[in-house]
Amino acid sequence: MAEIRKINEFTWQIDRTGKMNVPVVIFASETLLDKIKGDKTLEQATNMAMMPGVVEKVVVCPDAHQGYGACIGGVSAYSLDDGVISPGQCGYDINCGVRLLITDIKKTDFMAQRRAVLDEIYKNVPSGVGVESGFKLDGKELEEVLNSGVRWALKKGFATDEDVERIEDQGCIKDADAAKVSQKAKSRGKNQLGTLGAGNHFIEVQEVQQIFDEEVAKTMNLKEDQIVVMLHTGSRGLGHQVASDYIHSMENEYGIADLPDRELICAPIDSKLGQDYRAAMGAAANFAFTNRQIITHQIRKSFMRFFPKAKLELLYDVTHNMAKFEDFTVGGKEVTLCVHRKGATRSFGPGRAELPERYRKIGQPILIPGSMGTFSYVLVGTKKAREISFASTAHGAGRVLSRSYAIMHLSMEKVDAEMKEKDILLRSGSRKGALEEAPEAYKDVNEVVRVSDALGIGRLVAKLKPLAVVKG
Repeated sequence: MAEIRKINEFTWQIDRTGKMNVPVVIFASETLLDKIKGDKTLEQATNMAMMPGVVEKVVVCPDAHQGYGACIGGVSAYSLDDGVISPGQCGYDINCGVRLLITDIKKTDFMAQRRAVLDEIYKNVPSGVGVESGFKLDGKELEEVLNSGVRWALKKGFATDEDVERIEDQGCIKDADAAKVSQKAKSRGKNQLGTLGAGNHFIEVQEVQQIFDEEVAKTMNLKEDQIVVMLHTGSRGLGHQVASDYIHSMENEYGIADLPDRELICAPIDSKLGQDYRAAMGAAANFAFTNRQIITHQIRKSFMRFFPKAKLELLYDVTHNMAKFEDFTVGGKEVTLCVHRKGATRSFGPGRAELPERYRKIGQPILIPGSMGTFSYVLVGTKKAREISFASTAHGAGRVLSRSYAIMHLSMEKVDAEMKEKDILLRSGSRKGALEEAPEAYKDVNEVVRVSDALGIGRLVAKLKPLAVVKG
């Protein structure tokens, strides 16, 4: 591993050496950097810096950890002229994302019904590996979901106009094309709409414990002691299959001879295969947007059983694991780049036309969940993020223990005791799933958001405490 050079308190750099085309810039405190060094994160980031057409730098976010080929928490941007698009730098769970619902329910009222509400959500939102839902789609409907995203849910009565406005990309990737998605991927997705899945996916009822920025929080309609609901899930088996299909196709067409790691298989952005992957990725992203929307509908239905007059309003829905065309200033020139964010959140500052009108003056809401049993946070995007991190910041706490290690070395008794001590109710589909997601398996999310705020790549708005959790 090349030398890591300290730039300032929260910025580190691996200078361009050997086959690297750009340097690697790491945003972390010393504490987080020590955790990041514990696996192959920086080796993977260095490999990303060797890719053809990569521009300016590879960014490593404060929550980064080892992934498939590219590190999770990694951001890289490519020239449209000679750059590539890489499924491994987008992730298998295409458009894995987070959304936050804000309610007008008082904490005392929720706590009186907490277990019943949690059980109702668990009943209405299937969770676990390969689980199917009651929202089974025929071929024509699935095609519509893949092409139009949340607009399908709007037409069906599962979404509101306000919901659509407050989703990244308004819940629809415009260049998506269902025809570029394999039949195998479609068959995996047709019965999974409205399901949570497993791994780090969750539904969490939380309270707003602390406000850091009163003005921005007011615009977001956030206030202390408020009940909110956070949801984290993605494109399920359909997205995983899309990634697998195109990794295989790219390997067959372009080979791996010139790559630093075969898992970084790619295609030129302007090639037919590159364009096909973009279209299929967009379709999988639309499936993920719609999946979160259907789950939102089910969460609302669950709450309405106990709070019939309650309002559950969507604050925002953010995307991870995507490649998008966005404009940046590089070398004093305005250029369009293909930005890959794998386990990273977009952080647009005020004034961006892509943002809902409500948030245009303050910047994009950023949702950073912790692990079950720890805090989650709401931040807001900044103009500085556009300057130093390709408008990106962390997407969560970031793992420090592998799933297999957590299962072998952590005990369910300890997890249960910790949740009980913190007064958090947990419903999990399996002992294995709960152990994989134990708080000890993750970095300190408080430190992750402290670094983001200190660097100015995401400004703190509110801290959220878990009260009840559904895990896959």
